[in-house]
Amino acid sequence: MEAVVPGTVLATLVKNKVVADPFYGLENEMIIDIADSGREYYKFWFFTKFQCKLSGAQHLDLNFRAINYSAEVYLNGHKMVLPKGMFRRHSLEVTDILNPDGENLLAVLVHPPDHPGRIPPEGGQGGDHEIGKDVATQYVEGWDWIAPVRDRNTGIWDEVSISVTGPVKIIDPHLVSSFFDQYTRAYLHATTELENRSAWVADCSLNIQVATELEGSVCLIEHLQTQHVSVPPGARIQYTFPKLSFYKPNLWWPNGLGKQSLYNVSITVDVKGYGESDTWGHLFGFRKIESHIDSATGGRLFKVNGQPIFIRGGNWILSDCLLCLSKERYKTDIKFHADMNLNMIRCWGGGLAERPEFYHYCDVYGLLVWQEFWITGDVDGRGIPISNPDGPLDHDLFMLCARDTVKLLRNYPSLALWVGGNEQVPPDDINTALKNDLKLHPLFESHSENALSIEEEDPSQYLDGTRVYIQGSMWDGFANGKGDFTDGPYEIQNPEDFFKDNFYNYGFNPEVGSVGMPVAAMIRATMPPKGWQIPLFKKLTNGYTEEVPNPIWEYHKYIPYSKPGKVHDQIELYGIPKDLDDFCLKAQLVNYVQYRALLEGWTSRMWSKYTGVLIWKTQNPWSGLRGQFYDYLLDQTAGFYGCRCAAEPIHVQLNLATYFIEVVNTTSEELSNVAVEASVWDLEGACPSYNVFDKLSLPPKKVMSISELNHPKSENPKPVYFLLLKLYNMSNNSIISRNFYWLYLPGGDYKLLEPYRNKRIPLQITSKTSHKDSSYEIEMNVQNKSEKPDPKILTYKNKFANRREDGEFDMSSLEPIHDKTEEKQKAGLFQRLYRQFPRETDGLKITEIKGSDVGVAFFLKFSVHALKTDNKGGEDTRILPVHYSDNYFSLVPGEEMSIKMSFEVPQGVTPRVTLEGWNYQSEVHTVI
Repeated sequence: MEAVVPGTVLATLVKNKVVADPFYGLENEMIIDIADSGREYYKFWFFTKFQCKLSGAQHLDLNFRAINYSAEVYLNGHKMVLPKGMFRRHSLEVTDILNPDGENLLAVLVHPPDHPGRIPPEGGQGGDHEIGKDVATQYVEGWDWIAPVRDRNTGIWDEVSISVTGPVKIIDPHLVSSFFDQYTRAYLHATTELENRSAWVADCSLNIQVATELEGSVCLIEHLQTQHVSVPPGARIQYTFPKLSFYKPNLWWPNGLGKQSLYNVSITVDVKGYGESDTWGHLFGFRKIESHIDSATGGRLFKVNGQPIFIRGGNWILSDCLLCLSKERYKTDIKFHADMNLNMIRCWGGGLAERPEFYHYCDVYGLLVWQEFWITGDVDGRGIPISNPDGPLDHDLFMLCARDTVKLLRNYPSLALWVGGNEQVPPDDINTALKNDLKLHPLFESHSENALSIEEEDPSQYLDGTRVYIQGSMWDGFANGKGDFTDGPYEIQNPEDFFKDNFYNYGFNPEVGSVGMPVAAMIRATMPPKGWQIPLFKKLTNGYTEEVPNPIWEYHKYIPYSKPGKVHDQIELYGIPKDLDDFCLKAQLVNYVQYRALLEGWTSRMWSKYTGVLIWKTQNPWSGLRGQFYDYLLDQTAGFYGCRCAAEPIHVQLNLATYFIEVVNTTSEELSNVAVEASVWDLEGACPSYNVFDKLSLPPKKVMSISELNHPKSENPKPVYFLLLKLYNMSNNSIISRNFYWLYLPGGDYKLLEPYRNKRIPLQITSKTSHKDSSYEIEMNVQNKSEKPDPKILTYKNKFANRREDGEFDMSSLEPIHDKTEEKQKAGLFQRLYRQFPRETDGLKITEIKGSDVGVAFFLKFSVHALKTDNKGGEDTRILPVHYSDNYFSLVPGEEMSIKMSFEVPQGVTPRVTLEGWNYQSEVHTVI
C-alpha cells in the first residue's frame, strides 16, 4: 500500500480503502479497535528507497522528527532502534552503511504504544486511561468531543529526512533577544552545540548572519560575525557567540497590535581543509513576553514588548486526528485563527507538542502559543475512575521528550509559555524537574530590564530561560489559580449572561465553550441520509425544550442548543426548524450571536474583571459537531465571523445586559475625532431611530460606555428589530468597526423573522476576479438596492480604514515581503507589503438580484463551488478552504460593502461563487 507519511497506520489503511472511513457516519464502529485486535494488528512495515552517494569526509544522518511509539529501522539490512516516546527526535548516523552504488533501501517497523488501553462501554474522557502510562497523546482513547482512534496514532507521524554534513555538525542552536532603554537597544544572544565526527582536531570558522529579506532572494545583511573555534576529535562542545547589538530593531507583535517582523538568522561552520561543513537557519523575531498575576483581577496578565495584551484566544487540539499534517493545512488553520482576530492558541495537554510548521505560521500571523506537556486531569489522577496518579510509568522518558521538545520549539517568537498539564499538574518529580529546567534567566523575570552582568550566564545557554513555566492550566493566574475545576462552562448560554458580573468569577478563563453545528453541506458530506434527521424538539413540563438528536449526531458529540431549566432552545427562538437546511441555517444564527456575545462580554470587562479568555475550542480534528468555528473540511461556521467581529482590536458593541453602547480599544494608541453611528431598522425597512455620537476620544486599552440604546424603551417599539453600529473616523468617514445585531424585546423571540424570509430585497453585486494558475482572488461589492442611501448617512459605502499596520484585509495567498523602495528608512528597518503576482483579470461583472421589497438584506453568505455540467444530485461541490474578509453579513437599505475572498482550485476546475441569505433561500444565486 502507498503509505501516508506524515500520518498514521490508520491513515494509510483509510487512504487505501482497507478499512472504513472513521469520519463518516458510524463507520468508525466498523474498524477494529487495538484493544480487541491486539497491538500486532496495527504493527506495520514502512518501505522506501532513496539515492545518496557521499564523497570525501561527508557524513549522512537519517532523521525521524517523531514516530509513535517505537520502531526498528533497517537500512540496507543494518538494524537500528528508535526508542520509545512519541515526542522525541531521532537522528541516526548512517554514513558507513550506505550502498556504494547510491541506491539505499529503508525499512521501518513501527510499534504501537505499549498501553493502548480499552474503551469502556460508556466511553469517557481518555477511555480507561491506560494510554497515560506512555509518553503519548491521550485523546486517542476518546473524549467528549471525539470517538476513539483505533490505532492510537501508531505510525511515522512527522517528517523523515536525510542531511549531509562535513566533519562538524551544528546541533540545536538557541537564539534569545534581550532589550534595554525602552526597547530601543536589543541584543541577539546565540549558543550552539558543535559535534566533530572526525578523528582530528577541527579548526572551524563559525559564522552567524542576521538579515532581513527585501524581495525574493535579495537580503539586507544586518550583522555578520565570524568566530574561530577548535573542536577536539569525537567531541561535542557548546559555543556561545559574543552578543550582537541592534538599534531599534523591528519588533514582533501579536495579531492586531503591530507587525510580525521576522529576521533570517543563519549559522554556518567552515572547517579548515574541508570548507563549509554544516549550515542552519531560522526565522527569528525580536520580542519580550512576560506575565504576572494581576492584583486587580487575580488573572494572569501578559505583556509583549512591555505592552499589556488582553488575551482572546482559543483551545487547539490538533489539525487532524489521523496526523496527516502538512504545511498547507497548518497555514489555513493558523490563518483562520488570525482572521478571527484571536491572539493566542492553547495547545491542549491531551494533544500534541505541535510541529515547527505550526509554530512557523503562528510566527507569521501573530498567534501567541501556550504549549502544554502531555498530562491531563482525566487521565493522570483526577478522572473517573482515578488512574495514573503518578503519570507515565517512565518519568525519565517524559523528561527526555520534554527537553527535546523545548529544543525543537524554543526559537519561535510565538511560543509564549510552557504549562505542565491540562487541569492537572505533573507528578512531583517531573514538575520539579520542569520548574528547574525552565526557570527564567534573570533578564526575563518580570519587570527586569537590567544589563547582563559579567557573572551571569548568557541567556542562550539556558534550556529556554525566556518563557514562564506554569504547572497546570488552572493554577497561578488561570481559573481560580488553585487547581480547582473552575474553568468552563461548555454549553449553550443566554447571550446576555456573558455580560453579567456573576457569569465567571476569575480573571482568566482557560476554557469556556459552547455549540458548534456546521453547515448542512458538512452533514451531507460526512453522514448517510439517516444522519440528516434533525433533533426532535421535546417539550417539557417546565416550559423548556429538550433536543433529542439522532444516534449519528450523538456519536459525533453533538451539543444541544438548549439547556432545560436554564436556557431556552436558542434555535427554537426562530421557529421550529423544518428540515436539515433550516436547522443548520438557524444554528448559524445562534452560533454568530453566541460567540460574539461570549467575546464581547469578556471584553466589556477588560482589565476591570478579566485579563483573558480562551474558547473551548476553535476546531475539530475529525467530523465532530461541537465546539468549533470551522469544521474538519475547513468550512467556517457563522460563529467564526461572530468571533471575528467581537475580537477586533478596536470595536463598537452593545452590552446585552445593560443595553449601553460601548467602544473597546485594545491597542496602545489613543483614537481621537471619531464617532459612533447607531441606527435601528425594523422589518418594514424603516429607520425609527438614528443617532450619531461624535467628537469622541478613545483612550488606549480602555472600554468606554457611550450611550444607552433607547429604542426598547421608546413608544411602541417593534418586537424584532435590527441595530447597526459603526465606529468611524470623522475626517474621512472611514469605518473602524461595524457591528450588526438582530434583537427582540425582553421576553420575546425571533419568530417574526420567519415571515420576513418571504421579502425579496434587491441586490446589486459588482465583482472583480483575478487569478494566476489555480490561485483566485475575488472582490465582491454588494449593495442593498431597496432604497437609495439616506443623504444624512455618510458611512453607507463602508469604506474600511486599515485597522492594523500589516493590512487586515489582505488575501492569504499573498506572501509578506519587505519593501526595498522606501529610501527614507534606515538600514534594517522595513515596511511590510504584499507581493502582487501578475494575474489575469476577468474585468468587472455586475449581477442583479431582483426584488421589490424594502428592508434589510439579512444574513448573506458567499460560498465557492466547482462548476460541473454533470453534477450528481447531492454531490458536495464546495471548494475549500476559502478565506473571506467577512461572511454571514447583512446590509440595511442603501448600504453597500465589499467582501474579499481568496482560494485555490483543483487543476481543471472552474470556480463559481454563489450567494445565499435569509431572504434568498428558495434559490441560490450564482454571481460568478
